[in-house]
Amino acid sequence: MPEAKGVEAVERALSLLDCFEQDSPALSLAELSQRSGLYKSTILRMIVSLSRFAYIERGADDLYRLGPSTWRLGSVFSHEFALADVLRPELVRLSTQCRETASFYVRAGERRVCLYRSEPVRSIRHSLAEGVMLPLGIGASGRILQAYSENQDDTAQLRQQGYAVSLGERDPEVAAVAVPLWMASGEFVGALALSGLINRFDEAQQQALLAALLESQERLSSVKMKMPRAG
Repeated sequence: MPEAKGVEAVERALSLLDCFEQDSPALSLAELSQRSGLYKSTILRMIVSLSRFAYIERGADDLYRLGPSTWRLGSVFSHEFALADVLRPELVRLSTQCRETASFYVRAGERRVCLYRSEPVRSIRHSLAEGVMLPLGIGASGRILQAYSENQDDTAQLRQQGYAVSLGERDPEVAAVAVPLWMASGEFVGALALSGLINRFDEAQQQALLAALLESQERLSSVKMKMPRAG
């Protein structure tokens, strides 16, 4: 089935919003052009519309930042995806038990976002910020999200296996183990992962982390997690 054609102008505007990251919340026009691949004149025209709807703001320092409308949409999404009360305690349990970073990822278009995470109390760990966007299809969580949301033939083996391990795929110093997570209704909601320094992820540790994740998967999948409507 041929892929449906989108609206180029909308995709360009969304690609502009995607330029902003946790470590780069304010960008110059030149940086926006470099990151998006768009001409400065095109960006300036789009910013007029995006500013009108409060998606982008220009500060006194001539740098561009995300506007309050993005916060409003994020709040709506967070409320709609109200799994935090159930997931956060489980992530704390995982990170405490396994002494590695526990995270929950969801798919966001062609990328993935870390929605919730809990880091262990140890001096050297994989530090991860909630809200960070990472590639899809790379890393244990990325491959889980792709396999269980696309149902393609080339990911059938991963679905049959039921978990993914990555050793330095995205970052040469980081390893991870991830499993899919479903609601009690059977709806796939995201990927549950444990990540840490690659030199700690030998075969025995991988199996121990997988066992802990599968226990969490079973506990969480039996909970009737509700996703309340905003308002």
